[in-house]
Amino acid sequence: MSSTGLENSSVIITGGGSGIGRAAALRFAQEGARVVIADINADSAKEVTEEIRSAGGTAVTVVGDLSDQAVVDEVVTTAVEAFGGIDVLVNNAGIMGRIAATADITDAEWERILRVNLTSPFLMTRAVLPHMLEKGKGAIVNTSSEAGLRGSASGTGYTVTKHGLIGLTRSTAVMYRDKGIRTNAIAPGAIETPLPYEMDPEAQGPSVVIKYAGNVGRRADADEVATVIVFLASDAAGNINGAVLPVDNGWSAV
Repeated sequence: MSSTGLENSSVIITGGGSGIGRAAALRFAQEGARVVIADINADSAKEVTEEIRSAGGTAVTVVGDLSDQAVVDEVVTTAVEAFGGIDVLVNNAGIMGRIAATADITDAEWERILRVNLTSPFLMTRAVLPHMLEKGKGAIVNTSSEAGLRGSASGTGYTVTKHGLIGLTRSTAVMYRDKGIRTNAIAPGAIETPLPYEMDPEAQGPSVVIKYAGNVGRRADADEVATVIVFLASDAAGNINGAVLPVDNGWSAV
């Protein structure tokens, strides 16, 4: 029997096909949870699903752009139909894009990063809440970033959306604290993940951000972050709500 209370729980993980999302999916499956892997990349999502199944776990895949309401609806419907409800939502999918300063971001870049990093977690959260409210319990974990705690860790678009995700976390925590639903966030620092980004070192954004790169410290393994996600979703974190937990080797303390 799992000591985390996650055995047979229904867990949705966005961006579950790689990096932190993949590591979290494997960790939840090890705890006996049944996992929905939601990702825009079909091949990587299916690989993680098969990896879980090969180890004796239970997982299903939903492929699509999670900033699309229709895909969000499909993810939630899949979890409910396959596993009987939703116990945990991990809003992990995100993009970094260019490390651009405010004056250099195009309208298209701004809209895209906003849709993926902030609107998508909102849509997912809104969609799962009725199911959690019906059960009278649930846990939501949002992957923010060190960029959600300071202005010097990334470009303007990424920084703004990760600050916004912390606002979504805290508001949701307060609104549903008396309904048995907990909402927390993690703020990873430098992680060994395949999150792509573009950087012209001569441009304003990178030239400023790079000045603070010495404070980053070592790069963590994705599994080190995944263990914190699982903890926040587990019974062991039953009285933790509205928290933003840095997972950054002390970067936020510098």
